[in-house]
Amino acid sequence: METLRILAADDEPGMLMAVERVLRSLTIRLPDLNGDVRFTIDTAATGEDALDKIHAQPPHILLLDYKLPGISGLDVLDRIAAEPGRDILTIMMTAYASLETAVTATKRGAYDFLAKPFTPDELKNTVRKAAASLVLAQQARKLAEEKRQVRFQFISVLAHELKAPLAAVEGYLRIIKGQTAGDDPAVYNRMLGRSLIRLEGMRKMILDLLDLTHIESGKKKRDITQIDVRDIAQLAIEGVAPDADQRHIAIQLQAPQSVPMLADSNEIEIILNNLISNAVKYNRDGGKVDITLSQDTATTSPRTTIQVADTGIGMTPDDAARLFNDFVRIKNEKTVHILGSGLGLSIVKKLARLYDGDVAVASEPDVGSTFTVVLGQPVPEPTPADKPQDDHTA
Repeated sequence: METLRILAADDEPGMLMAVERVLRSLTIRLPDLNGDVRFTIDTAATGEDALDKIHAQPPHILLLDYKLPGISGLDVLDRIAAEPGRDILTIMMTAYASLETAVTATKRGAYDFLAKPFTPDELKNTVRKAAASLVLAQQARKLAEEKRQVRFQFISVLAHELKAPLAAVEGYLRIIKGQTAGDDPAVYNRMLGRSLIRLEGMRKMILDLLDLTHIESGKKKRDITQIDVRDIAQLAIEGVAPDADQRHIAIQLQAPQSVPMLADSNEIEIILNNLISNAVKYNRDGGKVDITLSQDTATTSPRTTIQVADTGIGMTPDDAARLFNDFVRIKNEKTVHILGSGLGLSIVKKLARLYDGDVAVASEPDVGSTFTVVLGQPVPEPTPADKPQDDHTA
């Protein structure tokens, strides 16, 4: 539950007592906040007293009488406006209600206007509206700051991941341009080959980033149809077969004759391509990859399970725990020469969530890893009718 501070400034003791009595027990629920909002109340009888309390502990909402002994409510507004960084919503209270008064107060920074005499319900509704505006503004600033931090971290990691391959390609090209490696064409051909490998790694990172942004933005157009997961698995196996054959890695698929599923074929293809290509890439020469497809159709919510097991280098529990985060690659002496974007498994996890599912890994160093993806029905995009509606009831 969030607590907002209210300061009521009025020269009428009876008014301050009434405001405090009405608002002390007020609790409101905001639809965009997970929880309730309640209030603490403080009072001031003069403008000078109000300013002292604002400086000591700024309130979130200021209920300010238009006419005060000493400096007026408008003077208090002016002094608050002259001090940048104060996040205070001011509600003017006055018996001298007029359009001119309201315009003047608004121009000087007032959020709302409450004409005396007002009822408890009018006071509650005005405070409720101010609280909603304040909380939503706070959340917007928090999200903006989080967005800046995420963008900064993203750019920093991306620059770091691209720095090494770009430097390598640049170094090779400078050697080739200057012909400083001797006269043997084979030496320069090897440099060109290594440059192409580096460029392919950067290309994969760009494609993975596009997949990631499409998924997270919610703008990826999905084509949900009846597919056969077995067919997509076989295509993924064919894609890695040349690399597997070169390293004598055996790939075996265990699945029913058909594994029907309601899904976007491109999304399932991305999942299988990532899992199977990683199983080959991080395997040992002469190892094997076992792919198992199964289904549980006995329940009202059918589940499809994709399991990919390898006999590769494996990983520690600590490495496995962070494996599905963005830009995470397990870096050690066994993986130093294995290229990757660090995004593939993060994408797999995000795609699994689109099917009310998840992904898990069981791994042991020098023994191998087993990845298990469980998929249910595709999660539909929220419609306008599904979105929460504003409810300002106390």
